[in-house]
Amino acid sequence: MYSFRNDYSECAHPRILEAIAESSLRQTCGYGLDPVCQEAAALIRKLCNTPDADVHFLTGGTQTNLLAAEALLKPYEAVIAAGTGHVNVHETGAIEATGHKVCTVPSPDGRLTPALIEPLLAAHSTEHMVAPRLVYISDTTELGTVYSKADLEALSRFCRQKNLLLYLDGARLGSALEASDLTLPDLTRLTDAFSIGGTKNGALFGEALVFSQPRPDFRWLMKRRGAMLAKGRLLGLQFQVLLEDGLYGELARHANRQALRLRDGLKALGLPAAVDSPSNQQFFILPNPLMEGLAGQGWEFETDHPAGASHTCVRFVTSWATPPAAVDGLLQAVSALLQPS
Repeated sequence: MYSFRNDYSECAHPRILEAIAESSLRQTCGYGLDPVCQEAAALIRKLCNTPDADVHFLTGGTQTNLLAAEALLKPYEAVIAAGTGHVNVHETGAIEATGHKVCTVPSPDGRLTPALIEPLLAAHSTEHMVAPRLVYISDTTELGTVYSKADLEALSRFCRQKNLLLYLDGARLGSALEASDLTLPDLTRLTDAFSIGGTKNGALFGEALVFSQPRPDFRWLMKRRGAMLAKGRLLGLQFQVLLEDGLYGELARHANRQALRLRDGLKALGLPAAVDSPSNQQFFILPNPLMEGLAGQGWEFETDHPAGASHTCVRFVTSWATPPAAVDGLLQAVSALLQPS
């Protein structure tokens, strides 16, 4: 059987492991000041078409999000997020632990829009409350949905009109870019900061945090939060391998293709999708006996929430390494379990 639980169950793409092994005995200075990290940062600035972008390499997504918020906000300012946002649901209050409240708004598809944010701003009108300032979005969202260029342009325009900052969590950015018309230059043009996720797209570990403008104080924050990796060149090297010849997009396209094959196959078997997702996360409503039957056979996936008394919303995630045969096998198993006994 195969695990569709997440997109980081595999270790790393072989080319990354080979590059690490090849460079293992090479000596460099530490803490991200080495030539490898400098070259990787220069590559990202080139791909973003933003010569002044400030690029930093971090180990994980939660660490990246909390440091971005801490760098961008004053002590009394708060984050605005969808109720399903990763910083609200899955980061154990990491941002709140820095002293910044996360203010949430309901969003049926996980995306934020100006219309959803406007009432929150109106409700925080005096100094007796936190001041909502940093709009947090993720692409893909926690529901697998993505932002189009028009979506992000509208949100960016609204943020600038309202003196808000815009941060995009790109833990699954590869999948989002391959499923939309957005590009890296669009992100530096339309956001104040964003991350490029490596952990969930073939890297051993690592995220690249990109500020559209220089942040000369950021390394002090990194050190204070335990985010400065002594062997920082391991991060830069991985992003070099992923980005220098298009491997990053290639891996994300594979994950998306397998997810869409799975989506179309489940729909053909009469199962409803919980949300219209073009990315490598697919949410479906399964009858409980089917869900239990699949789990009993050894197929792995996440149970998201009950969908009535007899059904459950489950999440299937494909990765850069998901073999087409695994998708075929899961669809065959679903088909067999749906047949009347």
